Amino acid sequence: MPRTNVSGNSPYEGSIGFSRAVRVGSAVYVSGTVATAADGSVAGVGDPYAQAVQTLRNIEAALQNAGASLANVVRTRMYGADLPNGDAVPRARGDFFGAVPPASTMVEVPRLIDPAMLVEIEA
Repeated sequence: MPRTNVSGNSPYEGSIGFSRAVRVGSAVYVSGTVATAADGSVAGVGDPYAQAVQTLRNIEAALQNAGASLANVVRTRMYGADLPNGDAVPRARGDFFGAVPPASTMVEVPRLIDPAMLVEIEA
């Protein structure tokens, strides 16, 4: 079965060896994604909603590069680090998925790989 690897804007892709997304047949798997800007820096530092929005934009770009869209997402897993306001990340998710919400899990974790990162989402 053909396989397509999709790169993103994470500085970790090359150093730890992962793809932003992988398409095998009609299925697309998006790795845990954070709020990296085009230059690889963390966007929205200190703002979980802004980070969730950037993260979802990164996921949307990966899906488009794999020939899919947010409308094709059937599941998300969201990880939030030390979130003072627990509704910011789900609110951003709702803003992106609207009337076609996928199944979802949200877990609060003590921290992510970089302390400036507050949100990680996989799809």
